[in-house]
Amino acid sequence: MGMFRDGLDQAVQKAFTRPVPKSAGAQMRYLVKQLKGTKAVAQTLRVSQRTVERYVKDQFKKPRPDLAARLEREVKARWQPQIRAKAREEAANTGGIVIDTRARLGYTAPIGSTDQNRIRHLTVALPPRYAARLFDAQQQGASDQELREIAAEALKEVYFQDSGRRAGSLEEVRFTDIEHLEFDL
Repeated sequence: MGMFRDGLDQAVQKAFTRPVPKSAGAQMRYLVKQLKGTKAVAQTLRVSQRTVERYVKDQFKKPRPDLAARLEREVKARWQPQIRAKAREEAANTGGIVIDTRARLGYTAPIGSTDQNRIRHLTVALPPRYAARLFDAQQQGASDQELREIAAEALKEVYFQDSGRRAGSLEEVRFTDIEHLEFDL
């Protein structure tokens, strides 16, 4: 996927009220129940239907690393959809979202200002409207670049312009060379 999409998913996953199934058999049984059959699970995981059946019956216990990663990703993507939706809605309406990043940040501004790019470590609480925009864009399948642009716009307003109290002539924020990115609700 992408750094921003994964970061938003991980932030929402922190709201889960029950742990995700750990064993391969439990994960397979969950997927079979969600996708309503072993054939659909086999197509999703790119394995044979017989392999899925063996995991369901606990005949196979330890999947290959690539299959284990796909299995875990598919289970987490479907786990507790109502809790996930509630967490997104709360962030978009009241709570906002916190972004913690270490990246190269700079901006375009009028001549005479110090607009040099530099590595900054920021932890900034973004208002609910930006959380809503990020989650809406993610739901609509936006690319990582589009999510980065929304985050850059949010950092421009909240961090650089301090919600309109300074740097009013700031034009654009450059958000590149991301070393670390984490979201929290």
